[in-house]
Formats: sequence, structure tokens, C-alpha cells
Amino acid sequence: MSDQQQLRNFVNGEYVDPVDGGYADLVDPCTGEVFAQAPVSGAADVDAAMKAAAAAFETWRDATPGERQKALLKLADAVEARAAELVDAEVRNTGKPRQLTADEELPPAVDQFRFFAGAARLLEGRSAGEYMAGHTSYVRREPIGVCAQVTPWNYPLMMAVWKIAPALAAGNTVVLKPSDTTPVSTLLLAEIASEFFPPGVFNVVCGNRDTGRALVSHPTPQFVSITGSTRAGMEVAAAAAPDLKRTHLELGGKAPVVIFDDADVAAAAEAIAVGGYFNAGQDCTAATRVLAGPGIHDDFVAALAEQARNTKTGAPDDEDVLYGPLNNANQLARVRGFVDRLPDHAKVDTGGSQVGERGYFYAPTVVSGVRQADEIIQDEVFGPVITVQRFSDEDEAVRWANGVDYGLSASVWTKDHGRAMRMTRRLDFGCVWVNTHIPFVSEMPHGGFKHSGHGKDLSVYSLEDYTRIKHVMHNIEG
Repeated sequence: MSDQQQLRNFVNGEYVDPVDGGYADLVDPCTGEVFAQAPVSGAADVDAAMKAAAAAFETWRDATPGERQKALLKLADAVEARAAELVDAEVRNTGKPRQLTADEELPPAVDQFRFFAGAARLLEGRSAGEYMAGHTSYVRREPIGVCAQVTPWNYPLMMAVWKIAPALAAGNTVVLKPSDTTPVSTLLLAEIASEFFPPGVFNVVCGNRDTGRALVSHPTPQFVSITGSTRAGMEVAAAAAPDLKRTHLELGGKAPVVIFDDADVAAAAEAIAVGGYFNAGQDCTAATRVLAGPGIHDDFVAALAEQARNTKTGAPDDEDVLYGPLNNANQLARVRGFVDRLPDHAKVDTGGSQVGERGYFYAPTVVSGVRQADEIIQDEVFGPVITVQRFSDEDEAVRWANGVDYGLSASVWTKDHGRAMRMTRRLDFGCVWVNTHIPFVSEMPHGGFKHSGHGKDLSVYSLEDYTRIKHVMHNIEG
């Protein structure tokens, strides 16, 4: 797979050429050079994949939970066994550090398949009962059907797993479009999965935004799931509306990191640097918006700047690298634009520049002196840039933390248990960490509020999202 220079779609259990014949270049973000071509699928390609998924659903929906579990467990074992191939594919397409990808992304992906394999057998409903004389009622939880899914370029493999695992565990079939810049590992995953799932259960069509629009607006799927920008989520919601398709939108974030004066400054700075710079800050939960108490603000900015100066970016096999390049030239321009447009009252404490002349590397950056209304506070940068604001008291910290359009994740740093409890209640975000930032576990849900979307990834809540509820009533007197 890694040697293949012209990629193909994966439909009905096999690789196929795009009917429309279009291709687009894939660029190595470490060098800016083209390394492969991927299909730009048109309406005919999407339609073929939908037909395959619809046909496969007629039998896959009747697979028992135990049969679905068995297939997912086999897939988990295969992903674990072929981890090196998947890491190579992911690294080639994204430029991420190789060892970090192997250590931090592949094991969770395997665990998530195994979690949903078990969860497939634990879907619960209310007990049957007689709620009307002479009649017994019960609830069936059923798969929805064909699911259209769109994944982003920041975690191509992991996001594909987050989408397909609950969908397949619930008995649905899938047509998935990976990001146009990062389809490589997703295609390999589909190839691996084809050994354990019937043809048509998991299909991958490559393409651009027009391909995604064709996917969402196609009449076959009744459920659409996307992980992407808020703009993309709004477009998907609009495209799904005419058919009243259900949507699952995991969108942008602007995570506040609220550090009170009693926090351990050195420990917080070290953890937040990792949480903000990991994956080049290309993470919707990244710790990139710090609100620091008045007593520790200056010390924290100094400690964070020192952490940033000691953080390395580089190529996949460079030593001691925390993150690789930004994903593409447009994203590099976006990050540079935020820093270049900083108002006069803001200060770049360290970083703020591109690294090297090849590829899309950007230095770990700390910006202080920013104000609540500033663009860099209100909008998602999606790069290795951490801002720091000084708040005066707890109420102001809450007001500023909640004072953005996003509501995905947040963290609180304090030794005061009561304060931590108050803050986790008051913060308007789908996930709130205390004295840590960014860990995920398969058993707990991930998903946000407001412009960060709706629906949950991971956990049984995600599995429930991929089902529909049917009431059945029997006349037991007739």
C-alpha cells in the first residue's frame, strides 16, 4: 500500500478506479512535494458506493451482536498485527513523528475496536410491560441503515476508527470519505477490514468538498457523521436538511485552560505545552487558550515560554520531536495569518515563525497580552500557538472561558476541590478535565455543545447515536 503511487477507491470489498477518472495530487507536508495521487470521486462513484452499502445492509443488519463482535475483534487483532504498515501510511500522509504515532495513536485505535466489539452486545432497552390493559409493549433498538461519514486530516486513521467502529457494531453499513489530503491510512484500513466484513459493509470514496456534498445529499444514507470545521458542519447540516437526515457533528473547539493561583505552575506549564503543541496544535481539544490567575500569570507565561523553546518540531524520524508539520500550505498560511494580524497590545513571547524552508513546519508559539475580543481568542487557530490571558477572579474566568462560540472541551487547574467542582459545573463544554488536559478513554463520551456540534464519539453514547428506537405493542387478549 505504501508503495502505491496512484490510489483507488475501496468499494464493495475491492479497489476500484473512479468512474469520472479524476485525480488530485497528495503532498508530503514535510517537503511540499507530491508523493501520490488520489481519486476525486464524482456522483457516479458515490452512487456505486451507496448501492454497495445498501445491498450489504440487507444482510449485515441481521448479523447477531455476537457475530458483529467477532468481526470487530478480528479487525482489532489485524490492526494490531499490521500496526507498522498503518503507521507508515499515516506518517507518509501527515508527516507526524513515527514513534509517537505508533505509541499514542495505534494502541487507542485497537482498544476502540475492542471496546465497541463488546458494546455491540450490551445495547439495552426498557423492560417489556403492560402499559395499557391487554397490551404488552417493548422497545427495539435497530441499526439506522447506510451511514455517510466524513473524516478530517488531523487524525485520519483515528477518526476513521471513531466513526466506523460504533456504526458497524450497531449493524449499519458505511460509505466514508476521508479528507482529500490524507486518504492513505483509511484506504489501508478498509483493505484490512474487508477480510472480516462482507463486501459493501465498509466503503471508502476519496475526493474533495464536492464529493462530500454528493455523499451527504445522496438519498440513500439516513445518518451523516462528520468530524471537521464548524463551517463544514454547517454545510453538512444544510445539505442533510432537505431529506431530514440525522446528523452527528464533531466540529471545532477553542478549549479554555483555567489555571488558578494555587496550581503547580511548573507542572501545569509542562502538561499544557504537550496538550497545546501535540500534533502541531491540530486538535479541536488542544490546550491553546490559557486563562491564568493574577498571582501566577507572569510566572506561568515564563514557564510556558521555556517549555515552548524546548519543544521540537521536525520530520517523522527526527529525534525528540513532539510534532511534525502543519497539514498543508493553506493551514500554514492560516496559522501565520493569525500571528501576523495580532493587535499591538499582544506580545509574542516565543516562536511566531515558520521553521525551515521546506514543508509546513511552524515553531511552538506563546502569545500573551491578548484580550477577550481578539480574533486569536475567538477563532480556532488549529496550530501550535498558545495564548495566555490574565483573569481577576473566578467569575471572570468563567465568563471568558464560556465567551466563545465553541463548547467542546476545557480544563481546570487547582488544588481546591470545591473550586474544581464549581468550575466543572459552570463551564459550558462537553468535556472538562481537572489538573490534566487531553486524555481520552474508550468508555467515556467525546462531543461538544454550541458551534462545536452535537452527538458523541466513543462510549456507549456513540453506539446509541448509530441506532434508532422502535416501539412495538402486542394485543395479548386477541
